[in-house]
Formats: sequence, C-alpha cells, structure tokens
Amino acid sequence: MLDKDLVMNKTLRILNRKQGEDSTGCRMGVVIARAGLGKTAILVQIALDNIFHGRNVLHVSVGEGLEKARAWYDDMFLHVTGDLPADRAAELAEYVQRNRMIMTFKEAVFSRPKLEERLNDLVYQDIFRPDCVVVDGFDFSAADFDEVADIKDLMSSMNLQVWFSALSHRADQRVSKEGIPAPCHDIADLFETVIVLKPEAPGINLHVIKDETACVVPGKVLALDPSSMTVQEG
Repeated sequence: MLDKDLVMNKTLRILNRKQGEDSTGCRMGVVIARAGLGKTAILVQIALDNIFHGRNVLHVSVGEGLEKARAWYDDMFLHVTGDLPADRAAELAEYVQRNRMIMTFKEAVFSRPKLEERLNDLVYQDIFRPDCVVVDGFDFSAADFDEVADIKDLMSSMNLQVWFSALSHRADQRVSKEGIPAPCHDIADLFETVIVLKPEAPGINLHVIKDETACVVPGKVLALDPSSMTVQEG
C-alpha cells in the first residue's frame, strides 16, 4: 500500500477537492511572484498533489532544461517524504515517476500550436495522457489576452487542468480590480485560481487572491517554510 495519503498534508492539498468529490474541472491557475520566491517549488507541489490524487501530470518547462526540472521534483519529493522509511519512499518515488512527464521548450518556440502538436503526439500514440499540465517559465509580459485565451481553449478542449508560473517585478505596481498583480492584471478573468507569493516577515506567505473552484476561500494565507518552500499550515 502506498503512503501517498501520509505525505499529502505536506503538499498544497487545499487546492484540490477531497478524493471522492467532484474534480475542479478545467481550472486554469497561476502562481505569481518575483524572482527567487519559489514559483517553481509551488508548481511542483501542485503537480505532486495532483499525482497523489491519482492524476497524470505533464510538467512543461519553458526556457529551462530537463535536468533542472527533474531536480526540482527530486528536491520537493525529499521534503514531503522525509518521514517515510527508505523502502516506502522509494515505492512512492516510482509511483510519481510513472505518473509524471517533463517536456521542455525553448522560449522562442513555445506556442499553442507547438504545445498542441506535442500533446497530441503523446496522447494519440498512447505514450502519456495527462490530466493536469503545469507550465513553468511562460513569459506573460510578452503575451496578450488572445494568446493566453487560446492556450486555455486548448486545455479545455482536452479536458485538462493547467497551472502557470508568472514573473512579477517590484517596480511594476499595476493590479487588477481584484488585486491580481502584473503581468496578469489584464488577463485576470482567464484564471479560476490566482496565488501570489509575498516575502513577509518572518518568511514567505502564499496568498490565495482568487478561487472560483470553491476549494479555498479567497483571502486565505498560508505560511511557507522558507528553507523548503513547503506549506507550514493549511
């Protein structure tokens, strides 16, 4: 028997409904933060939580290589399974590997058509059928509403949940009426869930700015362990 239930409390479990309840459907979510605050760590925890819920996850890394993405999973996995005996952690690691695939793109070539082509290759050849896609490194500052809406349309057509990371900048103070910061302030309506990471003494906090899936009440704040970027309470 796998120990996934024992480690789920160390992931971002609040973003998913409990097993046996209806899924969140084709949610599109985004994690917004300045550089170095842990966007990738949060995306990986979201991915792991979905895997522990029994879903296949495709991790799309834009502008970074395969090994760097894999290292993030290895690191976060050690943090969330640190209390397990070695043999049971190894069994769980094998389960994660079976249900996760990493895909890389150079920044200049990432687009809906390219992503759709490679997704179809995986699905039609029965290589891997994702239920959730996490996209790390997409440049929202260079994308317009229609481009992001097009990607959302692709995900909806394939019945996929998708999560993005988005890089914000201290000098850019633009926000939407809901308080969603740039670079996503003008496309806020496209997202069902928006998370913002903020450095706040004594560490880093995760703010749920928006959630239309009824998994978590907007305004929820979670403290993160700054050494591991795992949730400290929830």
